[in-house]
Amino acid sequence: MQAAAGAVLLGLFAVLALLEVPIAFSLGLSALLTILIFMPGQGLDILASQVRGSLLHEPLMAIPLFIAAGLAFSKSGVASRLVRLARLAMGGLPGGLAIVVVVVSVFFAAMSGSGPAAVAALGALLIPVLAENNYSREFASALMAASGGLGIIIPPSIAMVIYGLLAADQMQEGILHLFVAGVLPGLVVGAALIGYVAWASWRRGYGTRVERVGGRELARAFVAALPGLIAPVVILVCIYRGLSSPTRVAAVAVVYALVVDLIFYRDVGLKDLWEVFRESAVISSQVLVIVASASLFAWVLDDRGITTSVVVWLSRAPVAPWLMLLLINAMLLAAGCFIDAISIYYIFVPILLPVVKQIGVSPLHFGVIMVVNLAIGQATPPVGVNLFVACGISKLSLERVSRAVVPFVLAEIAALLVITYCPFLSEALPRLLPSVGGAP
Repeated sequence: MQAAAGAVLLGLFAVLALLEVPIAFSLGLSALLTILIFMPGQGLDILASQVRGSLLHEPLMAIPLFIAAGLAFSKSGVASRLVRLARLAMGGLPGGLAIVVVVVSVFFAAMSGSGPAAVAALGALLIPVLAENNYSREFASALMAASGGLGIIIPPSIAMVIYGLLAADQMQEGILHLFVAGVLPGLVVGAALIGYVAWASWRRGYGTRVERVGGRELARAFVAALPGLIAPVVILVCIYRGLSSPTRVAAVAVVYALVVDLIFYRDVGLKDLWEVFRESAVISSQVLVIVASASLFAWVLDDRGITTSVVVWLSRAPVAPWLMLLLINAMLLAAGCFIDAISIYYIFVPILLPVVKQIGVSPLHFGVIMVVNLAIGQATPPVGVNLFVACGISKLSLERVSRAVVPFVLAEIAALLVITYCPFLSEALPRLLPSVGGAP
């Protein structure tokens, strides 16, 4: 019975996915049909109960707030001022403008918590500028897609909210510890991207100075960008000062974004403010539909005993711990090519977390490993969401940008291996936080 349920569930999901049904509906429909076949008479009751239960979690409230904060920072001109400062400061380096993309992505990641949001906000500014300065549009688009993945590694991170929610019962730490755990790994991924773009720009002749400026103009640009530079510090200080939930940190981020614009920039009018909240509501609803569908799918996996069987099989596999981690990374990277990050969490966390704990990997470190894998997945075809956003901005085909993104993905995979086998990078900063227990 268990094998039959597993075959039906996974078979229906595969068929729906091959028919290009959106992943959220593929997960939900395959789970519902499996329930109706193997639990007749209970389908609608189970559906209502599981969907309702999956959404009644306080940390999920942080998602629309982080999305609203990212949109507010984008519309307020913070991103454009960060870009200008970085261009003036680094324009003379080999590949200086390409390095600007990565550096500004790091700062914007600390405001938005979302990869696609970072690509949309920064790509519209930077891809045309890169193209005007002798960078190929393929290179520019691929760089933006890869750099956007930093948005879910560096805190705050919507992806880490989901992981923390799923792993809460098996973690001593809270979601805010996960946020802090992503800081150093995010910088490692950023450094890997900078290393590649510097080498590629030197080899291809990119990197003439964009603008020649004096110290006074650079100082003015610094002052104009200061609110954006301070934003990551404000968020991290809130975490270190003991705000006890990601929702409160997200609320601080929204208020900070709006106050900064009101005092310094005044770029966001009432119409723009309405657009910020409208867009955040639309994007949040899309995310929560995926959460509900993936949760139902994961419940069927667990209820039919499929999750337990896979965990037992993996736990008994005669594989060294380092090789198991390598295989898990390969599995997550492959899944990231076809499935969105939230769905991967709901499917794989219940299976893989008990296995990695058994080989001595902490849930905190594994959360970082997963989020880096999924950040890479956002830039890998055929369903890399960052690629689609970058292609929409540059007006290039997915095929052309996909070829150009391969070296960036390889650089990120090299960083992933360093992060995987150096748990210190994930665990050093969270040790400085006060213990808040496992509650989200």
